[in-house]
Amino acid sequence: MSSLKLSDVHLQIMWNRLISVVEEQALTLIRTAFSTSVRESGDLSAGVFNRAGEMIAQAVTGTPGHVNAMAEAVGHFIRDIGVEQIYEGDVYITNDPWKGTGHLHDFTVVSPSFRSGELIGYLACTAHVVDVGGRGFGPDANELYEEGIFIPIMKFAERGKVNRDLINIVRNNVRENDQVVGDLYSLAACNEIGHRRLMEMMDEFQLMDLEGLAEFIFTRSYDATIECLKQLPQGKFDNLMRVDGYDSPIDIAVSLETRGDHIIADFTGTSGPSPKGINCPLIYSAAYACYAIKCAIAPEIPNNFASLKPFKIVAPTDCILNAQRPAPVSVRHVLGHLVPDAVLGAIHKMLPGVVPAEGAGALWNLHISARPLQGRAAPADGGQRAEVLLFNSGGMGARPQLDGPSATAFPSGVQSMSIEATEHVGPVIFWRKELRNGSGGAGQYRGGLGQVVEISPKAGHELYFNAMFDRVKNAPRGREGGEDGAPGKVHLDDGTLLAAKGRQHVPAGRRLILELPGGGGYGPASARDPELAKMDLEYDYLTPN
Repeated sequence: MSSLKLSDVHLQIMWNRLISVVEEQALTLIRTAFSTSVRESGDLSAGVFNRAGEMIAQAVTGTPGHVNAMAEAVGHFIRDIGVEQIYEGDVYITNDPWKGTGHLHDFTVVSPSFRSGELIGYLACTAHVVDVGGRGFGPDANELYEEGIFIPIMKFAERGKVNRDLINIVRNNVRENDQVVGDLYSLAACNEIGHRRLMEMMDEFQLMDLEGLAEFIFTRSYDATIECLKQLPQGKFDNLMRVDGYDSPIDIAVSLETRGDHIIADFTGTSGPSPKGINCPLIYSAAYACYAIKCAIAPEIPNNFASLKPFKIVAPTDCILNAQRPAPVSVRHVLGHLVPDAVLGAIHKMLPGVVPAEGAGALWNLHISARPLQGRAAPADGGQRAEVLLFNSGGMGARPQLDGPSATAFPSGVQSMSIEATEHVGPVIFWRKELRNGSGGAGQYRGGLGQVVEISPKAGHELYFNAMFDRVKNAPRGREGGEDGAPGKVHLDDGTLLAAKGRQHVPAGRRLILELPGGGGYGPASARDPELAKMDLEYDYLTPN
């Protein structure tokens, strides 16, 4: 018995060390990346996998959409490359939305890890790059082919030699070629550092492979998850949530069914595909559905192949959350980020008093194409052309015992780029970035506030931007008597209303103003602590009726 306990202690130490390995892997990507979405916001993922392509451990840094989609993606790499074609020193790459993480802007890179000449597993990482050509990061395309360059699963490098033809093709198909190519090398370097740290760890613990450690991790993670599932009420629990869509509203319908050792999330009844790029491949929809379930019922269990195994996600092929190639999917995050609120609404019926009210959900990503004016209005120095990407977050819904966090990226978990870093990469000026007064829904617990972002082109420039915003026509709903959060709003400083989705223009001398949605309240406002209600009014968290 004592030797078994000692063995478990050693394996637990190795597990913790493995987390530090993949965390350094992710931080390497942040340190070396060119795009602000990676180095400023952490829009990435990193992980280590066994020989079968099953995720053993993931970095804490990163997004659920990237991590959980990447957990499935590595298996596609192994099958498409073929085990007999996997060599030491190889690096594989794709931005295939259906075999990667949902859209062309995400590149997934997988590197086999060899020890003493034997394949022991894989290191994988994903990151969002600023540009992939085509229409740019926005929802206006009608087919995948318009959205940018498509790289099928292939070798970025073979036996240590980089595929120069691939680099040349990418460089000549994107606007920000230095940034994009630089990010591809950063992804490869990220996996290389992960491999080196993994070898050091295995040297220290005298391991020849990862299979024993993986079995230890998988067994305990799976058993713990099953134990959580057994505590749930058995049956079906449904929810329907309406969101804005592109030209017409979208219904996200979900039915959760608990069956002892697994739980099924079925999206039958969800609206059909859109002709615009808000469609979502199932690999990405499933990633966020799993995240919502895990947050609610098994939040303390590490995220890996085994802890995700009991979650089954299904959706009909004529559903916007299971878009089929070549559907446009560029801003798949909009629907993907709203999936957790839909799932949590069903969980609320299963486990009342556990999950928060609805929040802003989808990031208000802003992709700006800055251009110098021409003719007499042109800047004396010729100006600057630039592609600028900015992430913005609305308010989270109130929780059963706490107010909702303000301007917080749930469920994506990314940070916003700093204003200074963003102004450095393009001719833009930020005039305001502040909490939006009165945007959180009232309740016993108040919804989190959205924010106001005001931005303009520098003198001698104009802006085109791709809007990909939601919760403008359909506000985040309160729960258990809490009031809805404020819907979002997009306009110019002269009051001109703009659309929430699609490519639009900000003329020279005008400012773009984004008012992000707030989260819904939880419980009736009449039950709020009087001191907190007074502070809400004093600080403009709520506005008087």
